[in-house]
Amino acid sequence: MTRQPASPAPPDRTVTPDVPPSGNAPRPWQLAAAALSITPLLRYAVARHAVPPGTDRRAGCDACGAPISLHRPWPALGPTARCGGCGARVGAPPAIVELTVLAAVAALLLARPPAVEVVVAAWWLAFAVPLLFIDLAVHRLPDRLTVPAAAGVWLLLGLAALTGAGAAPWLRAIGAGLGMALFFAATTLLLGTRGFGIGDAKLALSAGALLGWYGWSLPVLGLLLALTLSGLVALALLISGRASWSSHLPFGPYLVLGTLGALLLVW
Repeated sequence: MTRQPASPAPPDRTVTPDVPPSGNAPRPWQLAAAALSITPLLRYAVARHAVPPGTDRRAGCDACGAPISLHRPWPALGPTARCGGCGARVGAPPAIVELTVLAAVAALLLARPPAVEVVVAAWWLAFAVPLLFIDLAVHRLPDRLTVPAAAGVWLLLGLAALTGAGAAPWLRAIGAGLGMALFFAATTLLLGTRGFGIGDAKLALSAGALLGWYGWSLPVLGLLLALTLSGLVALALLISGRASWSSHLPFGPYLVLGTLGALLLVW
């Protein structure tokens, strides 16, 4: 009797070929390009609102009066930030808005927060970036930017609550925004010009809500980061002789940076 050869043993496991990632997800360069496409609007906001207190909005170049509008955006609202008529600088310094937007996109890509939170952060940054440069230039945070920033953050977080997160984080976010705003407003009422401004309180409505979504401790952390950063900068300016004890420094940029720093810690 002839013995049949034994059939080969099946492999221990099946090896499947690697599946390429879906091509539907946007690539980093696509996100960066999309963000850069809105930088003329951010520059427009800076150019229009970076005016002294008591002035409504800038309508044209300060040097030659050439109109600044969405109908005639270039080159004044481009990266060079130069008036098309006389070549004078208009708004934020050249390329700085674009570099700030790219840095924010890079932070979001590295942190990879949930999609809903990316949308909320993107909305807030669309207003926070121009507010940062406006406050640095003229020490003011206009209502035309702080109010829609807060309204959009509250609304988008409310939609996130309705679609699964629940009411508790949304109510906590609203409470944190109101609490932080009241803190800034109270210093203004009690200390006058030595305290924070009402514009800072209005910016805190959105910044506090963003942080409060993740818990009560994060608004405190964001505020501490902002205060620490502003204190270090003030100390450096005092030592270098570029500021005195009576100088008033804008706090909006530090509130923006402190908020982003705290968010990156939880993302």
